[in-house]
Amino acid sequence: MSDTPNNGHCQQNLRRVVISSLIGAVIEWYDFFLYGVVAGLVFNKIYFPAAAPTVGTILAFATFAVCFVARPFGGIIFGHFGDKLGRKKMLVLTLEIMGVATVGIGLIPSYDSIGIWAPILLVLCRLAQGIGIGGEWGGAVLMAFESAPPHKRAFYGSLPQVGLALGLMLASGVIGLLSFFLSDEAFLAWGWRVAFILSAILVGVGAYIRISVQETQDFSSAKKKTEQVKYPILAAFKHYPRTLTACVGARFVEGIAFNVFGVFSLTYLTNSCGLDKTVSLFVIVGAAAVMVFCFIPASVVRKKQDAVHEKLLEEMKEEQAQSSAK
Repeated sequence: MSDTPNNGHCQQNLRRVVISSLIGAVIEWYDFFLYGVVAGLVFNKIYFPAAAPTVGTILAFATFAVCFVARPFGGIIFGHFGDKLGRKKMLVLTLEIMGVATVGIGLIPSYDSIGIWAPILLVLCRLAQGIGIGGEWGGAVLMAFESAPPHKRAFYGSLPQVGLALGLMLASGVIGLLSFFLSDEAFLAWGWRVAFILSAILVGVGAYIRISVQETQDFSSAKKKTEQVKYPILAAFKHYPRTLTACVGARFVEGIAFNVFGVFSLTYLTNSCGLDKTVSLFVIVGAAAVMVFCFIPASVVRKKQDAVHEKLLEEMKEEQAQSSAK
């Protein structure tokens, strides 16, 4: 009987963690993909007007790619302090960084107004977005994973990934609606900025939800029982070099393939196929919706793969023992 209130409390906190991780991921990926959605539609025209159309598009996507340079640093920075100070604090901070950078992009004047400072500010804001999303994604997955019961961790750890598809769907949908209701001139002049400034409201809601979440028991327990490591990332690569290298390589393959589809497809549909931009945007919304319904059954399958996860943990422990023996 004494365990019942505690179990109920754990279940309630688990629900909060999953909801906050999912909503936070949706907001962060909305901010992330919003940039990619408008890069080939707007940024090539207002931030690189002196370049030829094709060159302007390439430059606009180059600023999008800057984020991928910053993302590993975001993961390292927030992973480091997340291990020392807690996951919750870092996830609130990454959300706020992403929101400030996104709203900032929506307020940057055009190249005609401030000259070269326009693309410079654009790149700086994009770097900030990269650092934010680098700390967000891994942190959200980790918090959901650590909060779940051992036999359901693969399932709950996969749920924040649904936020990626929902974020793409939301970003494409908002821009699509603005494009549908506004003239091309109004959309290019100020309409696209509305989607970026809207992030301030979304971030406020997400931060409020995340503040109510408790720190994971795994983290609290490890902090009490385990001696603090000065540089966790170096210790991780020292003890689990093979596993971490395989995980990084797998993320490279999936990340590159997905972003080529998710971002460049809009420019391809509008410029190469001659499809109306509003129609193209809603095509991407539909594709992202399909992704959502693919992620959900995949999450159920992962629920049945927790035995594989337990085996992987055993292999990691053996690898650590071998490394310590050396």
